[in-house]
Amino acid sequence: MVCMNINTFFLALFSVTLNALAQISLRKTMLTIGTLPNSLPSLLPFLISLGLNAWFLSGMFFYIISIGAWMAVLGKVEVSLAYPLLSIGYLIAALIGYLFLGEHVNGMRMVGIFVICAGIIVISRSA
Repeated sequence: MVCMNINTFFLALFSVTLNALAQISLRKTMLTIGTLPNSLPSLLPFLISLGLNAWFLSGMFFYIISIGAWMAVLGKVEVSLAYPLLSIGYLIAALIGYLFLGEHVNGMRMVGIFVICAGIIVISRSA
């Protein structure tokens, strides 16, 4: 069994944070370019605007870096230990969504997120 040291934990946290930032960027993309097209003729203009959208491009960049960091994590610890850390992304995405996008995060949603995070602590103690 390979335990997670503090450096690997922070690398995982970095990866998860980038993944959450990618989600926020994609949400911002959809807020700026509108909904998905509902007809084939409008698909090409949509794809062009998507490819030129800075929010979309930054989201894809965040994903690429996140994947690289995550591969480094998986090279050091078991997937059954590392994978639950992705759940921290729920908390990060909710916080960024609230602060940056003005999204409503009610008490019940926060309780659910904290229950998930408590599960992460239980899993990490089993290693």
